[in-house]
Amino acid sequence: MKTYKGKYRVKNINKYEGDSSNCVFRSLWERQAFRWLDEHPKVVKWSSEEVVVPYKCKTDGKMHRYYTDLKIKLSDGKTYIIEIKPEAQTKEPKVRSRKTKKYINEVMTYVKNQSKWEAAREYCDSRGWVFQIWTERTMKSFGIKLLT
Repeated sequence: MKTYKGKYRVKNINKYEGDSSNCVFRSLWERQAFRWLDEHPKVVKWSSEEVVVPYKCKTDGKMHRYYTDLKIKLSDGKTYIIEIKPEAQTKEPKVRSRKTKKYINEVMTYVKNQSKWEAAREYCDSRGWVFQIWTERTMKSFGIKLLT
């Protein structure tokens, strides 16, 4: 997945929680998810990077701040915190005999993401919310058209 960044122009401003003039997407998949959320009738409120979860990263033992991709509140009252990632990035890298820079970076990124997601699950559980990771498979199942 190539990375793209830009500002998303929110159409249904009354549905957006936060500063709708500063709604930034960091990938085309995020932009497509924003469109879907903006238009979906069951989405009551949504926001991007408005929820910040503190977490201790297992790579360095320090506290960091995780800006979650999405917060969504549906008409049934349920609230979700969403991370959008390619499916390949949600799986542990396969052990390789050669420990190249690329491999070490993949492992470190995976461990960092696991630290973030563990903290996000705890954060959501304490509020009665649900944490989910949306991959290309998840988004397609919702009918979100992915641009690649």
